Amino acid sequence: MNLRDLLRVIGPGQKSLRNLSLEEAHRAFEIILSGEESSARMAAFLVSLKAKGTTVEELRGFAAAARGRAKVPCVGVPGLVSMCSPTEGQDGVPPLDVAAGLIAAGAGARVLLLTDRCVPPKRGLTAASVMEHLGCGMTWDPSECEEWVIKARFGACAVSGMLPALVQLRELREEIGVRTALSTTEKLLAPPGSSVIVGAQPGPVLGTAIEVVTGLEHPRALALQGPEGSLVPMVSKRTRGIELIEGDLVAMNVEPEDFGLSHTQEPELPLFSLPAEGQGAGDTPGLVKAAGEITEAVLSGEPSGARNAALLGAGLILKASGRSLTLADGVDEAVRSLDSGAPRAVLDQLRDLAE
Repeated sequence: MNLRDLLRVIGPGQKSLRNLSLEEAHRAFEIILSGEESSARMAAFLVSLKAKGTTVEELRGFAAAARGRAKVPCVGVPGLVSMCSPTEGQDGVPPLDVAAGLIAAGAGARVLLLTDRCVPPKRGLTAASVMEHLGCGMTWDPSECEEWVIKARFGACAVSGMLPALVQLRELREEIGVRTALSTTEKLLAPPGSSVIVGAQPGPVLGTAIEVVTGLEHPRALALQGPEGSLVPMVSKRTRGIELIEGDLVAMNVEPEDFGLSHTQEPELPLFSLPAEGQGAGDTPGLVKAAGEITEAVLSGEPSGARNAALLGAGLILKASGRSLTLADGVDEAVRSLDSGAPRAVLDQLRDLAE
């Protein structure tokens, strides 16, 4: 079955319009990753899938095909938490997943952060931009990332390093100009057996996100609707999430005031250096620097909404890792980690490993 046949199944106006089976979705994404089809047909397929509404089975099929081709780091590493952040990034709030991950690593968790840089169509700020500013960077080499996680308890790996076929799809994503199943699939490359925290966009997709992860060999998982689909909760209001625990799905609401971490305003990026036309926030040196400085301030313990958000994020990581029984325990551990200076020690070790 080729992509033209599959497009006839999901294409608008087709009398036999239906969802793809798991096997059909797997085949479709294998074809897309192979580069054997024209850009026009791949674009038509992805847009038609989005217009129809992508199902859990279709996303699982895509994820299985992607994992079959990817070099996934840290398989079998005990106690690992995989942070699956949106690779298209953020442009209104700073990415605080690095700060949260370093705080959790300072408390003893092993953290793998899956990210990338300037991914179309949004090309926003990501963890990769922050790590570049901090002087340690992410790596495109999964083996190197695994070494970082084992030795420093934290590592950030580019999903395009794990699955190079994603690079050839960037021009296509730019031309399509909207989020498609590609944006979700690349967040699903976490090593089987690890606990997972995945960011979900606003709207009704939260349930879909956690249901997809449920079928991908992860013992514990959390889908969270942070600002702009991030993994870090909001501090001015409740953040919705759904947790997978021992096969059961449990609704979770993160209320910052419950932990003494509420703030009147969400962390924001400054407006002094807006992206030029045709650029994204991740292309803008002023915004990259600002996001990096916000993370540095968090690691220094400066009181702010960003510090509070990072502590909540670290608490979620520690709960997902099993080191903390409750989120309250996780937040307490995160506060002790930050106050002790342990996250900066992790960062210094990462800098040494990256040299």
